[in-house]
This record gives sequence, structure tokens and C-alpha cells, in this order.
Amino acid sequence: MVTETSGASGLAARYAAALFDLAEPEGALDRVAQDLAQLRQMIRESKDLGRVIRSPIISRDNQKNAVLAVLDKAGVHDLTRRFVSVVTANRRLFALPDMIAAYLARLAHHRGEVTADVRSAVPLNDAQLDALRESLKRALGAKVAVDASVDANLLGGLVVKIGSRMVDSSLSTKLERLRFAMKGVG
Repeated sequence: MVTETSGASGLAARYAAALFDLAEPEGALDRVAQDLAQLRQMIRESKDLGRVIRSPIISRDNQKNAVLAVLDKAGVHDLTRRFVSVVTANRRLFALPDMIAAYLARLAHHRGEVTADVRSAVPLNDAQLDALRESLKRALGAKVAVDASVDANLLGGLVVKIGSRMVDSSLSTKLERLRFAMKGVG
């Protein structure tokens, strides 16, 4: 039985593969990746943009006009713009964040990199990201691409996920473990 998650993942992977196959012969793999990373950041930072791409109530034309206006303002590559336009026309805009993740993962695999999803309580600066990248590279023995995001619920520390492996050194998890340990006492 196919779950909704695997269905969405399959959809995202198919669209990402199509975009990759179009970008590669044009020599636009990196430019499209930059555009998509920038778009992902805009979606994360703007609740309004997030609502536009996820809302089934907003008409296809209104979604397309809103998203393309954002892309035009950002100055994205024509291939990225056309891709998002097709995604919108097919009413698949809700899966755009997954498509972006799938494209970036495919590009990382193409380059021989491993992608690490890193969540932190506060934004990491460039020096911290470089140190994290280097530590992960030593631990894994491979080049590492870091996808960093902020999750204020962590309170402090990091959660690093690479494939199916996860290292959770967040303060919220440590406090939760302490709470469970204290229940056993007394």
C-alpha cells in the first residue's frame, strides 16, 4: 500500500529528476540549485508565501502570478522560472519544498556529496557551518552539503540528520530525557 508520504516523495523525485535532466545539458545545475535554495529560504521565512504554495483554495492563476512575481524579483534563471510555472500549472505547488529537497539531494549525489539536514535553535554563521561541514566530512569520509534551518523549539544545540541516521544534541531533547529520568526517581 502506498502511503501519502511515499506518494509525495515519488512525485517530488520525478519532478526533481526532470528538472535535473533539463539543467544538466544546459550547464545550469549549480545556477538552478542556487535558485531553488534561495526559493526554499524564502518559503521558510515568509508565512504568506508558504500559504500561497500550500493553499488549495487559491486559484491556479493567482498562485502562478504570486510565485512568478517572487521569482522575477529574485532574478532566477529562466529554467527555474519555467519549472515552477509547470509545477503551478499542474497544481503541484504544495510539493515544491519536497521537489527542491529532492533536486538538491540528487545534485549532491551527482557530485559525490552527502547531504546533512541540520536544525539549530539559532542561525549558524559561516564559521560554524564550515566547522560543522569539516567535522561531518571527517566523520563520514565524504564531502558534505549542509542544509541548515532554524527550529526555535530546540532551545539550544543541534539536530543533524544524514539519510536515516540522526544525532540529536538539542537542549529540548536533553531536558525531555531528564524529565523521564526524574519520573523514575521517587
